[in-house]
Amino acid sequence: MPRRTVLTERQRALLFGLPTDEVMLLRHYSLSDGDVEIIQRRRRPENRLGFALQLCALRYPGRLLQRGEVIPEKVVAFIGAQLGLTGEQLLEYAARRQTRYQHSSALQKLYGYRPFEGLARREFLDWLAGAAEAARTNEGLAQAMVDELRDRHVIVPAPTTVERLCAGAL
Repeated sequence: MPRRTVLTERQRALLFGLPTDEVMLLRHYSLSDGDVEIIQRRRRPENRLGFALQLCALRYPGRLLQRGEVIPEKVVAFIGAQLGLTGEQLLEYAARRQTRYQHSSALQKLYGYRPFEGLARREFLDWLAGAAEAARTNEGLAQAMVDELRDRHVIVPAPTTVERLCAGAL
């Protein structure tokens, strides 16, 4: 059965992609003193930078970075500059598979994020049914869903999951 899509490639990139323009970087990826203190607890430079990138991606667009994902150079440079690190140090990030999982778990505990599963998923499906009735466009519903997930500190699931749920709700 073919996958149900409600977004174009461009809409998907805007909704789930990491921001690269200066205004969005300043708005979403500026680290507080508390953030830097938590990040500095990581032992190696590559883990500090990787942890910071995971934190920023959780905040906006609200998702975890995927293994092998290409991070835009502007994002790496912006976050790295705040920590005194360079992009080359990121190459060694998560050499151990467990590192990404440990960082994800730590970020969820420290910042109050939770995965899109169990109770969070059930609560959200109820919200989505009501939002679909008020939606004017497919893109509008997907944007509202992602915004609501961010507001609730629920990790945004894969784009295919968001699209499938929105298509089903519509």
